Amino acid sequence: MSNPYATIGFALKQSQQALRTRLDSGLREIGLTTPQYTVLTFLETESGASNAVLARRAFVTPQTMQAILVGLERSGFIVRKPHPEHGRVQTTELTGSGRDALNAASGIVADAEARLRDAAAPLDPQMVTAMLLRLAEALR
Repeated sequence: MSNPYATIGFALKQSQQALRTRLDSGLREIGLTTPQYTVLTFLETESGASNAVLARRAFVTPQTMQAILVGLERSGFIVRKPHPEHGRVQTTELTGSGRDALNAASGIVADAEARLRDAAAPLDPQMVTAMLLRLAEALR
């Protein structure tokens, strides 16, 4: 039997956990969680996104996304409004405070990304990214 700790899957999980721990630690200092940062990032490019769309993007359930959005709304980082055509659907947009939080978080995330690029050297970061995406696709 091979060593279960010397597998691609275990290495991926260790990497993912280390990234999440690093981001959680840094983002906590500015009052955000990693899932909240993820939502703010998507809203910057997809203003007005619904709960369902945000949940899919963040790999969480709609119920979990609802809790994330409530926290962001209480913090004043987002505002939710009824969809103009679909009354039960709410659209979500960043506020000025949300943009400020996103800007503050960007440095923390950029530092983590730089650490990943440095650790991947001498491999090309785009090549590493493409390979990781292929691994994810192979399991879908």
